[in-house]
Amino acid sequence: QVELKESGGGSVQAGGSLWLSCTRSGDLTTRYFMAWIRQAPGKEREWVASIRSYRLPYYADSVKGRFTISKVNANNTMLLQIDSLRPEDTATYYCAADFSCPGLARASAKFWGQGTQVTVSS
Repeated sequence: QVELKESGGGSVQAGGSLWLSCTRSGDLTTRYFMAWIRQAPGKEREWVASIRSYRLPYYADSVKGRFTISKVNANNTMLLQIDSLRPEDTATYYCAADFSCPGLARASAKFWGQGTQVTVSS
């Protein structure tokens, strides 16, 4: 069992930057695939990025080149650096984890955080 908690969301103007953080607790031994998944009001969930220890990260086309996912602090913390924000990036961002990557790529996961709101104004 793993527990996830996000932080760092806020309101920013288009072109600005934000840094989101996900803290993992509970099972700290399993090398979970982890991801950021977002959901805008009234829209379906969208996979943003995934990462696993000592492997390459993966990004959705909509955020490639602007978002950077990484793991730090002995893999107990996952970061998402968001640059060049656009209004369409406005959504609730969730930290998620699973034992494999296919579900995460479909915006599905076994474990979820509570979410943190990101709002981008024009």
